[in-house]
Amino acid sequence: MSAVASARQILTRLHEVMAGRTHAQHKLDRVVEIIADALSSEVCSIYLLREGALELYATRGLNPEAVHVTRMGVGEGLTGTIAQNIETLNLAEAKAHPDFLYRPETGEEKFHSFAGVPIVYRERAVGVLCVQHMDPRKYEDVEIEALQTTAMVLSELIAHKELVDDEADLDLGEPSTEMEIFDGLTLVKGLAAGVAVFHQPRIEIDQVMAEDVEAERQRVYRAFDKMRDQIDAMGKEPEFGKGGEHVEVLETYKMFAYDEGWSRRINEAIDSGLTAEAAIERVQQRTRMRMREIDDPLLADRMHDLEDLSNRLLRIVSGQLGTAASQGLRRDTILIARNLGPAELLEYDRRRLKGVVLEEGSLTAHVVIVARAMGIPVLGRVPGFRSRVSEGDEILVDADKGTVTLRPTQTMLDAFETRFARNREKQATYAELRDVEPFTRDGTRVMVMINAGLRDDVSALQLTGADGIGLFRTEFQFLVSSTLPQRERQMRLYRDVLDAADGKKVIFRTVDIGGDKAVPYLDNNTAERDENPAMGWRALRLSLEREGLLKAQARALLEAAAGRQLSVMFPMVSEPWEFDAAKAIFEEQADFLRTRRRHMPESIEYGCMLEVPSLAEVLDLLLPKVSFISVGTNDLTQFLFAADRANPKLAERYDWLSPAILRFMDRIAKNMVGSKVRLAVCGEMGGRRLEALALMGLGFTRFSITPAAVGPIKELVRKVYLPDLSAQMQRWLLNPPGDMRAELTQWAADNAIDLD
Repeated sequence: MSAVASARQILTRLHEVMAGRTHAQHKLDRVVEIIADALSSEVCSIYLLREGALELYATRGLNPEAVHVTRMGVGEGLTGTIAQNIETLNLAEAKAHPDFLYRPETGEEKFHSFAGVPIVYRERAVGVLCVQHMDPRKYEDVEIEALQTTAMVLSELIAHKELVDDEADLDLGEPSTEMEIFDGLTLVKGLAAGVAVFHQPRIEIDQVMAEDVEAERQRVYRAFDKMRDQIDAMGKEPEFGKGGEHVEVLETYKMFAYDEGWSRRINEAIDSGLTAEAAIERVQQRTRMRMREIDDPLLADRMHDLEDLSNRLLRIVSGQLGTAASQGLRRDTILIARNLGPAELLEYDRRRLKGVVLEEGSLTAHVVIVARAMGIPVLGRVPGFRSRVSEGDEILVDADKGTVTLRPTQTMLDAFETRFARNREKQATYAELRDVEPFTRDGTRVMVMINAGLRDDVSALQLTGADGIGLFRTEFQFLVSSTLPQRERQMRLYRDVLDAADGKKVIFRTVDIGGDKAVPYLDNNTAERDENPAMGWRALRLSLEREGLLKAQARALLEAAAGRQLSVMFPMVSEPWEFDAAKAIFEEQADFLRTRRRHMPESIEYGCMLEVPSLAEVLDLLLPKVSFISVGTNDLTQFLFAADRANPKLAERYDWLSPAILRFMDRIAKNMVGSKVRLAVCGEMGGRRLEALALMGLGFTRFSITPAAVGPIKELVRKVYLPDLSAQMQRWLLNPPGDMRAELTQWAADNAIDLD
């Protein structure tokens, strides 16, 4: 039997049960019998969330005396794991799962197979529907889909008090009124305060089972046409007429809007007997569950785009048109969403939109690229946040520290406002330094440059007075594109960046993709994923293997820089021969262009990132070949400590001011004394005032950092007397103190250097 037929059979019989005049417990008992019969399963059970625990409310196949007796916490056992993760489990041997928990009163020891799906209400698991069988077997996809459809119906029936007598005792996740603090992942740094506004007001699906399948299908067809018209119109807006990465993001978005497979799955759900709204929600739930199984961050982000479109389609078909953006923001707003599409973020009034909190989100998400360009703080990975917040609640977002405070006290509001005021004063001070060249007190000129990756980022040169772009990340164009960016498109971006820089130096880093920046069109072998992607098939390793990619980028850069200086930097060089191979590709393309009498750059200089520790051991062999070296402190740190910086348990464990890091950096600086090769630091370490102070003491006088850090570092430079600092750093390296951070902080205070 197909998934459609199974689901239709179950829905028809459920409708008959609901029409009966029996009490709720009898209806629940009939429901589990219907599902067990339809799936030929020996056990079917329903657990509901009551007073913080999952309680067995009905069963066919387990000991009936366990009903209303067996309880387990969310996260406890297989049932609790399903509720906690809002995920489906399908196991041939339940006891082999690490979360298996045996409850003797149920009499389930003779059953091997297990499948369970969450019963979701307001995007929160309020129960679990599960089936079991004696024989060890996985349930078929058609059976799982029938279970998921049934769980949706059960959610509606429970919410409308048709299945449970003691509805008031169920935990349906009503928002609290107390102050709460949540931790999250900083996606875009900054501080923000405002009232909570849901990106999409909750759409309550009042009717799940369809009365006229064909009428529901026509409603979906009309909604698809309207949604596609909206997406096409969006591409004509002035916001997208500027070109750049936003264009590639929207093209990927449109690709999903016209995806026939997506519309087919919604039609199949309608065929099973669901209304148009329920069918869209049913497919959307399936998408969310698939997202939790995707390890590839880029593919996961694209699934987020698909969810964004699902929400748009659901609003159209339900008649609840528009997001909060179309209704207009009336006050300073913190936008709340599970996830957010990049196009929809651009619809908001930037004067009122102060911050964004996402239940999901990742550093590579399309919306983060757009938000960073807009200067809007974003905090992600705050699970369950939407179920705890009500529209209009006061919210404080501290994306610097990775926290969000819901319904703060007046004392907290006052303290936050004080921080805001101090930040505004600091920003005013930094703005005054825009046209001031940063010299130390002893007269040493420190070069302060910015990191960039978008065309719009270049405007920060003028705003901050930075000396140039020490790192232009060319991979963003590759990450937001559904296909390999063509050479002409790359060339336009690079030329636009050089034009916008207006003569200031721009160092282009060749593409750093692969590893955790996966792109499907360059996947070497999906069956062989890197277990340690940061140290795997990525950056220059990938470019040298896929030589055509680097050749196209070389041509694009050479043509874009015609008549100007071109500075090229290769990432993740481990040995000098890799630099030689990459440079040879560029020189080959330069010769090709010369033979065709193309206009060439006035000069070309080559450098590389020093982020792989092995390269520091062969600097004597490398220095004669390069014009500059930039130490990439982010990757270098994780390689030195064998600690994945994406792992939250390790993120704060290893200090940039540890003797191991500082001695390594000191050795690099000393090995380059007397060389004409320029040495810079590129990474977050150089943008932190205390760490930058240590680096200056080691001899580093070139920094490439985030635009927001330029002002603070320029101010710091002007307070430093390098001879004293350098002498002190050497004493500490010889005999490291127990707490280098505390010692350096005290030294700065003694020398009237403000590190706040």
